[in-house]
Amino acid sequence: PPVPMDLDIVYEDEHLLVVNKPAGMTAHASNFLPDTPTVAGALAWQRGADFVFHPVNRLDKGTTGLMVVAKHPHAQEVLKGQLHTPAFRRVYLAVCDGGPQPPSGVVDAPLGPREGSLVEQMVRPDGKDARTRYETLSRSGGRSLVRLELDTGRTHQIRVHMASLGCPLTGDFLYGYEDRSLISRPALHSAQLSLRQPVTGQELSFTLPLPEDMARLLTHQKGEKEP
Repeated sequence: PPVPMDLDIVYEDEHLLVVNKPAGMTAHASNFLPDTPTVAGALAWQRGADFVFHPVNRLDKGTTGLMVVAKHPHAQEVLKGQLHTPAFRRVYLAVCDGGPQPPSGVVDAPLGPREGSLVEQMVRPDGKDARTRYETLSRSGGRSLVRLELDTGRTHQIRVHMASLGCPLTGDFLYGYEDRSLISRPALHSAQLSLRQPVTGQELSFTLPLPEDMARLLTHQKGEKEP
C-alpha cells in the first residue's frame, strides 16, 4: 500500500531508479515487520498506486544508502544478472566495535540459518558460500570505520562476518550489542554503487557520504553516552 513518505531519488531514467534508502524502512512488505514503512510503498505514493515495484538489490531495515529499483521486468532481470559480477559493484561503509585483525582481508565463511531463529544467520560449514572483502579506513574512540565489498549476497552477510571477526557492527542488536543512546540501528551504509544501464550498457556510478549518525560514532569514546 502507498506510504506518504518523500523518498530521495538519486538517479532516474525510463528503465530504473536509484534511491537513497533511509534507516527504518524495508524494501517491501514482510510478515516479520508488517507495520514497517517500505520503499515499495513510498514509491507507490510518489508515482501512483499503479507503480510496479521491481527491486534489484535489497537492504536491511536498518541499512541506509543506495538501492536500485527497476521499472519493468526486463530491466530487473538484466540488472539481477549483473549482481555479484564486476558489472554491478557495491561498496559499504560500516562502523564496528574494536578493529578487525588483520586490518584488511577477506572473510570466506559459509552462512546459514541459526537453528531456532526465524531471522538470525550464522557461520556454519554446511551453509552457502559467502565472501566479504574488508579494509579498515580509520580507528577512533574504540571503533573502526571499515570499507566492505561483497563477492556474494547472503542474508546479513556483512553483519555476521564482522561479528565473526570479533568486531560486530556498532548498534547491531542481533549480532552485537544494542545501545540506542549511540545509534538506533546497525551502523551500515550502502555508500558506492556502479552498474551498467540495462538497455544502453552505459556505466553508471553513484556515491553517498557517511550518514551523520554513523559519523558521530567515530567522535565518541566507546561506551560514552550522548549528552
